[in-house]
Amino acid sequence: MTKKILICGATGFIGRNLLERFAKKQEYEIVAVYNKKPSGEDKNNIEWVKADLCNPDDVKRVMKGIDVVLQFAATTSGAKDISTKPYIHVTDNAVMNSYIFREAYEQKVEHVVFPSCTVMYQSSETGLKEKDFNGNDEIHSKYFGVGNTKVYLEKMCDFYSRLSDLKFTALRHSNIYGPYDKYDLERSHVFGATMTKVVQAEEKIVVWGSGEEKRDFLHVDDLVDFVELALLNQKSNYELFNVGLGKAHSIKDLVKNIVQCSGKDLKIEHDLSKPTIKTSLFLDCSKSKEKLGWRPKVSLEEGIERTLKWHRENIK
Repeated sequence: MTKKILICGATGFIGRNLLERFAKKQEYEIVAVYNKKPSGEDKNNIEWVKADLCNPDDVKRVMKGIDVVLQFAATTSGAKDISTKPYIHVTDNAVMNSYIFREAYEQKVEHVVFPSCTVMYQSSETGLKEKDFNGNDEIHSKYFGVGNTKVYLEKMCDFYSRLSDLKFTALRHSNIYGPYDKYDLERSHVFGATMTKVVQAEEKIVVWGSGEEKRDFLHVDDLVDFVELALLNQKSNYELFNVGLGKAHSIKDLVKNIVQCSGKDLKIEHDLSKPTIKTSLFLDCSKSKEKLGWRPKVSLEEGIERTLKWHRENIK
């Protein structure tokens, strides 16, 4: 018996990768929510639906008959807007998810997967577990809005899971990269921006900040693997999972690796006038491995090679 799966944000970065994976599976009928439908995505088991997910009537309409919701729609931006306009993450995303969670409960959906983030964690030189976030800890000032919004939405997942048999999976994923990411310099995050700079550069690449901050980078294929396993293997009504590579890489090393993989002889310069959030963060994902059987398969080096190949073939 097939299940009907709603992919919110199906034209976005992670949503597009989820769509491609689940569209290959005979056991699912796909309802893909979009604002602007991409070309070349018409398949027999995909129904495209245009909707404004901040409108409760639209949410009610797209949720009818749905068994599983992958809620990867969001108002997003790059590092520049996170620093200069942090409020844009708060209002729309809080409203959108509140309507989606309520409607999933009212229409007796079986399972909702919700991507949180990791900005609520304190900087650390050791792998962080889910329990290492303390609600009394001060979230970094540049992430205060988005971090607290995500924590609130995690609690709403837990809340609705206690009212019925509806399952919620909240995942605190690290820095995701890969095909369909944003690669324009205004809206992209560090991986996408660096990839674009390297591909376009002829003599040198200029990196924002010192590059000393460390991040956990996870290829999007590993994230999609996690979602599949959560749908198959989660037992309890609510779970919160870390999902990352489990290793810290400095931005300086990331840039060097991308340049090396590109085969270009580029000089690397650092613009210290640009914003740098000097933190070190990587995830302990032992809970995901123990409860779901998930572990990342794509190393950073392999992921860079695969993403660079995709970028050259698809970004003009």
